[in-house]
Amino acid sequence: MPGRVAPPGEEYVTLARILRPRGIKGEVSAEILTDFPERLTKLREVFLYDGRSARRKAALRRCWLHGERAIFHFEGCNSMNDAEKYRGLEVQLPLAERAPLEAGRYYVSDLVGCAVVETARGKGAHAEAPGGEPLGTVRDVQFGSGTPLLVVDTARGELLIPMAEDICTRIDTAARRIEVVLPEGLRELNLGE
Repeated sequence: MPGRVAPPGEEYVTLARILRPRGIKGEVSAEILTDFPERLTKLREVFLYDGRSARRKAALRRCWLHGERAIFHFEGCNSMNDAEKYRGLEVQLPLAERAPLEAGRYYVSDLVGCAVVETARGKGAHAEAPGGEPLGTVRDVQFGSGTPLLVVDTARGELLIPMAEDICTRIDTAARRIEVVLPEGLRELNLGE
């Protein structure tokens, strides 16, 4: 099984979840949970986590992509029986080692928990309130065929806000704040006001 315990206090991101052994040489098949699967093939060590125990560092012999799965072969894992011990483990990296994103793209985990502040009302509305009007907190991001939607928990219920540039005018994940200019009628559509 994996080696050294991960340092305490560090945050991690899950890249894959091991589903089952694959073959007889100790390889495992994993569900890919990253938008950058090609990066998995370049990793030499990862952390494995079961949700209960401490994370453990594990060296990789090799990783390759097979359809929509990643195949991992860990050092010291030489048989189907060895591989069975990895079933259900999450393959993780420290948050600081995430793949960098181009400008204007964000990780969902960086958006969740951000305060959403309305800095101006739609067309023809009153001037901006100093500092803006707090709306709520991002709980999730929904993806579909169009623009992603911020799922914002407000005092009046759930508000879905498109992540369009003209609506989300400033996203500052470091400050945990998203400034929005809501189009006329968006609140009414979402909250039934």
